[in-house]
Amino acid sequence: MTEFLHFPPSFTWGAATASYQIEGGWNEDGKGESVWDRFSHTPGKVFNGDTGDVACDHYHRWREDVELMKSLGLKAYRFSLSWARILPQGRGEVNQAGLNFYSNLVDALLEAGITPFITLFHWDLPQALQDEGGWANRNTALAFAEYADVVSKALGDRVKHWITHNEPSVVTWLGYLNGIHAPGVQDLPSAVKTAHHLLLSHGWAVPLIRHNSPQAEVGITLNINWTVPGSNSRADRDLHRQGEVWTRWFFDPLYGFGYPSDLQADLQARGAFPTGMDFVQAGDMHAIQVPTDFVGLNYYQRQVMRAGEEGNEPQTAFPQEKTPQNYTEFNWENYGHGLFGVLSRVYFHYLPPKIYVTENGASYSAPLHDELRTAYLQSHLSACQRALQAGIPLEGYFVWSLMDNFEWAEGYRQRFGITWVNFETGERTLKDSGKWYAEVIRRNGLEATPAPQGAIR
Repeated sequence: MTEFLHFPPSFTWGAATASYQIEGGWNEDGKGESVWDRFSHTPGKVFNGDTGDVACDHYHRWREDVELMKSLGLKAYRFSLSWARILPQGRGEVNQAGLNFYSNLVDALLEAGITPFITLFHWDLPQALQDEGGWANRNTALAFAEYADVVSKALGDRVKHWITHNEPSVVTWLGYLNGIHAPGVQDLPSAVKTAHHLLLSHGWAVPLIRHNSPQAEVGITLNINWTVPGSNSRADRDLHRQGEVWTRWFFDPLYGFGYPSDLQADLQARGAFPTGMDFVQAGDMHAIQVPTDFVGLNYYQRQVMRAGEEGNEPQTAFPQEKTPQNYTEFNWENYGHGLFGVLSRVYFHYLPPKIYVTENGASYSAPLHDELRTAYLQSHLSACQRALQAGIPLEGYFVWSLMDNFEWAEGYRQRFGITWVNFETGERTLKDSGKWYAEVIRRNGLEATPAPQGAIR
């Protein structure tokens, strides 16, 4: 008989989206240009020349989307605000039409019994700030604090769950080092400054949000994969350690450990600090480690770190065979037990008071009968239940994503939604995975999938 996994009565079942990925209305009602508007309109930057000009047209169809959420039985909805829709120049004059859009959305969510979780920054920096140097410029952190103050004053009477940043490591390493995300910069010294200023802006924003939104919970969302060395060789283990610039470079300062000395040495050797770490000013590290109420984790895959074959030991931690069941169409490995691993790692090392899985999902292009996505979600929710049994304070789960959307540099070819979107007509149709998720919410649980045998590899 299949075991049924019950979740706590207070467990938060949600879905997540991001402003640029779904809203459209890119230049309407006083909205300013964002770095993703500029980047997607630059030839060669996004697959097929796709842009977020219309996307899912959520800016005009938001009432329909709230009804969709209500039909799913969602307890919460995590969405981000377009900074440039509210402050077209990034600071200064407020665009009231943009603020009203989000105020009306919040009211509709609350009326539907859905708790709003607001993310202040999900990568779409106002282009006006980028023209001044973007996140590599310390003044952008000051502008973010101003933005957080404006928004939390306007919405903090109703919104009680706030996330400052989504995945600052992606902005840092893909936006300012590799250049494959907006703003398309390729400069390591700029990237390390960006990381610091993102973290600093978080530290400055949290007290403002607390002041403007009493009794609110405030946190930050970080991305984390389950990474393992391909063997016990020195080369593989060192590559694995170096790869933690994606995680420890952000987690450690937030929890009072400072920037890891070994990763500082790695970055120094690559020329990251031509004038030293002089961008770190007195009081910065104290501001960054401001206590938060939760951390959000975005988890999608396992990664096996392999330095190379020549002179190396045989690989011992093999990825699963590459089948549609084991790898999503993004070529990300479907490894649900890794979610248990990262939840355990973050909790037992950093001891956050609460954890939310703020993103988890899979890219499959099947229009409606998406059994592979359902299987992916089932294995990962089973891992969440095992984490709860281990005493990890997991408070909720947000599937990525409520609907198919603009997938950044991939354009519209990667579909993560539990709802199918016809991008020509805007029509929404719930997929089988969405129906399955609605039943999980209704029952507050699901049938178990067996945990892998042996060590977490």
